[in-house]
Amino acid sequence: MALTVMTYNIRNGGRDSRGSRLDAITEVVTAHRPDVLALQELAHFPRDGGRRLRQLADAVGMRPHLVRSWLGGQPVAVLVRNAAAVISTGRIRRPFHHAAAEVTVATDRGPLTVISTHLYPFSGGRRRWEARWLAPRADRERMVLLMGDLNSLDPWTDHTERLRALAPQHRSRHLRRGGDVDTRAVQVLADAGFVDLCRQVGAADHTVPTGYAGHEFSRMRLDYILGTEPVARLVRSCRVGSGGAAETASDHYPVVASLDLTVG
Repeated sequence: MALTVMTYNIRNGGRDSRGSRLDAITEVVTAHRPDVLALQELAHFPRDGGRRLRQLADAVGMRPHLVRSWLGGQPVAVLVRNAAAVISTGRIRRPFHHAAAEVTVATDRGPLTVISTHLYPFSGGRRRWEARWLAPRADRERMVLLMGDLNSLDPWTDHTERLRALAPQHRSRHLRRGGDVDTRAVQVLADAGFVDLCRQVGAADHTVPTGYAGHEFSRMRLDYILGTEPVARLVRSCRVGSGGAAETASDHYPVVASLDLTVG
């Protein structure tokens, strides 16, 4: 059993002053045909009885589970292609600026829990706290995927040049007091036992900006697919989905990974 998983920040609900980008977003998702999809920045999706969410979910042939923010941030969601495989749905009940949705699905290797989240963009200290709320999910005996826009640089890369290219007001989001690069959110999750799947297969490319927008970015990796050790042993590929419609659908590229869940 092969399972394709994908995370995608679609920027402000796929709509802004230029109009709707939902058709382009649908094209991106359809091109990768994920079995499980984590979405972030779903502004306006709960309105009109969730019409916009249903429109996207129906277009890509998936069943959605959306979680709203308690603090006025944007909703996140997990979408699943095989609705019959869903065991449970829920939210991580902490005061995230955005939210964290949690869905568990049945696979040939047992239950797989998938979390979609979007960490705080403006403060590394706040991101670290939100990462700490997620860290207990890193059960080394269970299959858990943590996917989303973590808004954090990783602790394994030299970020000097990409930070130098940013305007000071945007650079400050990624610096600690004293000027050190702030990678604490990803480090907290790694220390808890989550594995960076793209890094594991040597495909840790930048996820922002795209051709659409992103003046606050400079070829940075902010979107991740992390997994516990039982998941990391099964990853076969992980890549950033650049090119085509992804250049104009959002200011983030999607990240896509393939897991081999074959038994025997």
